[in-house]
Amino acid sequence: MEAAAAATRMPVMATDEALINQARTGDYAGFERLYELYRDTVYRFAYQMTHSRDEAEDITQETFVRAFENLHRFRKEAKFTTWILRIATNLCTDRARMHTRRTALEEQEAGGGLEWMTIGAVANPVEELEQERRAGLVRKAVNALPAHHRTVLILRDFEERNYEEIAAILNCTVGGAKLRVLRARRALRDRLVPLLRDSEPKK
Repeated sequence: MEAAAAATRMPVMATDEALINQARTGDYAGFERLYELYRDTVYRFAYQMTHSRDEAEDITQETFVRAFENLHRFRKEAKFTTWILRIATNLCTDRARMHTRRTALEEQEAGGGLEWMTIGAVANPVEELEQERRAGLVRKAVNALPAHHRTVLILRDFEERNYEEIAAILNCTVGGAKLRVLRARRALRDRLVPLLRDSEPKK
């Protein structure tokens, strides 16, 4: 009996839908909880898109401001993470359009994402240096891609999101999402191959 009574006194974790409904009534506590839950997700995505901590922080804040202002447009059948990342994607794309000539965005701080390009165990320091060199070239090639290609590569190859969620974020079909990822990988390959070739030591 005591155990059952204790269980009834335990707090129940609110669902995203409950928090959204709470926020829609004007209760900021509900939205603050959503911010706490998903801030890191949005920031990580924004940082991979911009490679700038300041820009990622700005985009994260603006994403949640816009989400709060547009809560009335959120559909219950959608996932909150999908909806919030769609807002973040649009903001990142807008910023990229304003900075189309900025291709080197703090490369020294860029890391991770696209591990599929540099898979392999490091056997010795020489191989480690070579792997670091190739990783740097990958980052340079990714930074030079148009925002729409960079977005799908980050969502698929770094965030490891499935095609259904990518389609929801980009507001396209699953087939369309797969095609965009394919095109982005081809675009990356086309930029990367010359970089790798030109960086090879001359014989």
